[in-house]
Amino acid sequence: MIIIGARGFAKEVLEVLHQLNQTDNVAFYDDVNSDVPEKLYNQFPVLTSLSQAEAFFKSTDNKFTIGIGNPILRKQIFDKFSALGGQYSATISPKASIGNFNTSIGKGCNIMTGAVITNDIVVKDGALINLNCTIGHDSVIGQFVEMSPGVHISGNCTIGDYSILGTNATMLPRITIGKNVTIGAGSVITKDIPDNCVAVGVPAKIVKELPPLNF
Repeated sequence: MIIIGARGFAKEVLEVLHQLNQTDNVAFYDDVNSDVPEKLYNQFPVLTSLSQAEAFFKSTDNKFTIGIGNPILRKQIFDKFSALGGQYSATISPKASIGNFNTSIGKGCNIMTGAVITNDIVVKDGALINLNCTIGHDSVIGQFVEMSPGVHISGNCTIGDYSILGTNATMLPRITIGKNVTIGAGSVITKDIPDNCVAVGVPAKIVKELPPLNF
């Protein structure tokens, strides 16, 4: 498997693979930072070009996961590496708690240590559920949503595609957040939030409009 990224969150994804005993044939990918080593932790090769990644997919393992936050960037990476022949694959920590009844996890999701996902939950493709997040019953988490550490989602909530919830944000029950929304750290969402905006505070209030996404 290739972990896209070789810093920060990518290292936490590696820890999940270690928990799963799946670190054989793992490589990282970083074509941005010039100071990355040839091997991370003196063990895992760092690929630096798309041609190297394509060769890895063909010769070693065609799976990849994304070790970078930011929903829009994650979508762009998904498109790029899928076009190379990569298979977008989830990494789910065995130290997360996933409900056994009518809960589905989409392809490519990163679900980290301490996450609690209860029953009747839909987590769509590419979502990032970070450390110690909780998601209550009958909720839907959209594509490429990023939940920062310690986010708490109550029951019957919906989060639109490409939205970001900052660290320790909380959604009260039966709330909908639209597409391409950023919620500030520590905010409490007490009412529905429309598409394409930034909301912060307790209770969360819209402070900025965002341009609509073109995908």
